[in-house]
Amino acid sequence: MNQEKPTLLCLDDEINNLDALERIFRKKYNVLKASTPLEAFNFLDQYKDLPVIISDQRMPEITGVEFLEKSITTHPDTVRILLTGYTDIESVIESVNKGQIYRYLTKPWDTTDLLGTVNQAYEKYLLKSELKIKNQRLSEALSELQNLDKAKSQFMILINHELKTPLTSIISFSSLLKETVLSEEQNLFTDRIIKSSDKLKKIIDDVLLIVKGEVGSIPVNEDLVDFSLILKNLPSEITSNMTTKNQKIVTHFDVAQVHTDYNLISTAIYRAIHNATKFGAAQSDIILSTIKTENEIIISITNQGANISESVLNKILKPFQLDENVMNHSVGMGLGLTICQTLVKAIKGRLTIRNLTNGVTVEFILPHKLK
Repeated sequence: MNQEKPTLLCLDDEINNLDALERIFRKKYNVLKASTPLEAFNFLDQYKDLPVIISDQRMPEITGVEFLEKSITTHPDTVRILLTGYTDIESVIESVNKGQIYRYLTKPWDTTDLLGTVNQAYEKYLLKSELKIKNQRLSEALSELQNLDKAKSQFMILINHELKTPLTSIISFSSLLKETVLSEEQNLFTDRIIKSSDKLKKIIDDVLLIVKGEVGSIPVNEDLVDFSLILKNLPSEITSNMTTKNQKIVTHFDVAQVHTDYNLISTAIYRAIHNATKFGAAQSDIILSTIKTENEIIISITNQGANISESVLNKILKPFQLDENVMNHSVGMGLGLTICQTLVKAIKGRLTIRNLTNGVTVEFILPHKLK
């Protein structure tokens, strides 16, 4: 099936010139011939998709530059070519500046040069049209991303109000219920309600934190963080794991302090240490170390134990991962290391996970802000 020819508008007050132009271009183009600016303007009204215009410069009513300048209003993407018998520099400058001319050619024209110029002009038009379409698609994609960000914000509001409010009531009234006289069975049920409610609250808090990280709304403060102080305030669930499995934390500090957000980095370290103690081998050391490079500080938490498979490594940092193997080295819904990544990204760092010969290392790589 033959494609429709692209349209070419030719404006010249000399009929012989128009006939000559038609003979040159009729095989490849649908040639519109206008001998007056009025006819040319009528063609502009009829053809919204007009790739190329060729206009003579010297005409009785208006000049070619004036016509081409007016055509910009209705056909901004059209490529314009000017034919002139004059080569004075002022005319050339005016045509380029006012009429947005792609090329100007002098009369008498060279047929090969003129045909090549029009073909190049048409290719330029196609490229501009393609670029315009791609820009439109990019604009639509950006709009979709902005809508997603808005949806995430609305999601946070929904979780905060619609889930956490009734959950708070459940926890509060369950605690009050524990203060009353209950049978052994009622105590068991109440304990399970409280335990499940606490777990649900932690999951909600984790989800909210990840969403906040995705939309860039986690507040960040800069503190002088002392790693020894972080270790003095280990959460009870970490110390409980270590006691049960006879583990201990060994430190190797190349640098003992870093300028970053204390709450964010300490929470990330606690999450990583919790994973290390939970899935590390019994009677083994959990190594917390810091290394200073020229531009970065690397905080690493290493545990002895089983490696993580490559397939799981590729999934482990994805939010809301429910893969059973992934959950082997994370917490709750499989968000443990995702939380670490969210916190580290908030302080302009990045997270890596590496398998060792007999263990796993989680690294937080932070910008170099040392004193």
